[in-house]
Amino acid sequence: MNTTTNVNQRLISLDVMRGCIMILLAAESAHIYGSLEHLHPTGIWDAVMQQFFHHPWNGLRAWDLVQPAFMTMAGSAMYISYYYKTQKGITWAQNFRHIAFRCLKLFIFGTALHCVYAGRLVWELWNVLTQLSITTLIAYLIIRRSYVFQLGVSLLLLLAIDLLYRFVLLPGYDQPFVQDHNLGSYVDMLLMGKLNDGGGWVTINFISTAAHTIWGVLAGKLLISNRAAGQKIRILLIAGILGLAAGFGLDWAGITPIIKRIATASFTLASGGWIMLLLAFLYWIIDVKQQTRYAWIATVVGMNAIFIYLFFETVGGQWVNPTTGIFVKGFTGMAGLPESLQNVANAFAVLALEWGLCYWLYKRKIFFKL
Repeated sequence: MNTTTNVNQRLISLDVMRGCIMILLAAESAHIYGSLEHLHPTGIWDAVMQQFFHHPWNGLRAWDLVQPAFMTMAGSAMYISYYYKTQKGITWAQNFRHIAFRCLKLFIFGTALHCVYAGRLVWELWNVLTQLSITTLIAYLIIRRSYVFQLGVSLLLLLAIDLLYRFVLLPGYDQPFVQDHNLGSYVDMLLMGKLNDGGGWVTINFISTAAHTIWGVLAGKLLISNRAAGQKIRILLIAGILGLAAGFGLDWAGITPIIKRIATASFTLASGGWIMLLLAFLYWIIDVKQQTRYAWIATVVGMNAIFIYLFFETVGGQWVNPTTGIFVKGFTGMAGLPESLQNVANAFAVLALEWGLCYWLYKRKIFFKL
């Protein structure tokens, strides 16, 4: 039975989720979280603020879900775009050329961003765009296959990374889940001759995070199918609960720790579970219940997701942030605000400007495609 229906009715929930992800990332680039943390919050406020920073190693915070959500939404968008094209007679092979070229551009932008961060030419493969360039290819290669096949591949990837960490033990890199002493660190030394400075991030994360992109494909396929809305929500909820149970179960049982920085299988499952639950909620509240009054706030950003990411990681961080600070900090300083509050005010002003740029582009129907 053909389970795909007319997708002329846009899934606003996906646009909102993508937009929320980009707003959160833009807020980080604008230094909102850092400036608020420098206010030295205590108690519940401090606990809330810690959720906007990556867990240092074994554990899971809200901020650890942003990159997996980014990967998942990329998979959903790719499937919906692929479906539209097949309806126009474009074959998988013809579209593959477009996907491959897009992945090449993602790879180039991802590696170039590290050069911008360093202020010099460097060869580093830890950026989310670099990772996405590979996970997108993996997900597209099996995009025509059944739900069961794609799900099976994603689980095999998680099993593979878990076994690789456990059984490929090399001198100095024989502690599977210890920072800088695991297989991922060894591969980074081979590929780049260096380790991630203090973060513990590794390039081979793309193996496990490819599961997020594949799950995004499956979610996109589900949401534009002709299944009843209630059934779609139940499937997403079940997937989310199973992911949480498996991920946290592996961690609590002491089998595989949840570590975002090396994207362990347990982390991938647990984070994927949270994302499926969030997607189910957004689909229900926005597309089913039609609560779309404020959806545009996120949508205007989500429609230019890659552009705004590149913008705030380059022009924003190196020019908008300090230039805005000249005026915001200047006037708030004259008003007697302490420096810590000046930084907070400037961070929110930068975020507002970047959102305003997206709004300006959206109103003029200018959408940058990568």
